[in-house]
Amino acid sequence: MRRIARFANLEGEIRGIRSASRATACCYLCLVGVRIEKVDLPGIGVRHDLLTENGRRVSVVSHRGGDRDLALFDVDDPDSSSDSVPLTDDEAAALADLLGSSVTMSRLTSLAGDAAGLFTEQLQLPTDSPYLNRPLGDTKARTRTRVSIVAIARDGGVIPSPTPAEVLRAGDTIIAVGTRVGLDALSHIIANGPG
Repeated sequence: MRRIARFANLEGEIRGIRSASRATACCYLCLVGVRIEKVDLPGIGVRHDLLTENGRRVSVVSHRGGDRDLALFDVDDPDSSSDSVPLTDDEAAALADLLGSSVTMSRLTSLAGDAAGLFTEQLQLPTDSPYLNRPLGDTKARTRTRVSIVAIARDGGVIPSPTPAEVLRAGDTIIAVGTRVGLDALSHIIANGPG
């Protein structure tokens, strides 16, 4: 109940200052063609609106005190929210990781689909791998296989462009790009060592 009351107050404040803030709203156009608007909310903080292809508005309200709300707005009335979810710092970070992970994976997959003979593969690090708890550089993957390790998926997040010093952990999934022969060789190396 407290959350609903809090958001009802926030929505009322946003409506009241929305018309005054239109002059201070900034519109971004990201490289990927996604429209994002930034609206200053005096006394509250800042709202960033992502406008989807089908006309929906998804917003993140960042309060001056550090709180965050994720909000969905009515298609017919962009000033009226249909729902709001307050997020803790950990929840916001987890959501960002989750969204970032899925986007990274889909982009890698589409990249590989555009180049003949190039594949993207996710390789689960075996629990008995000789490289478990050792730096990625110890695998000498690129030198031995001509495969690029572009990311490591770990605990629901993604480590993009891991350095050779990144230590491989139990449960890691290695995301690699290369030829079929190279990826098969990498799979063998991480499971059995170079021999």
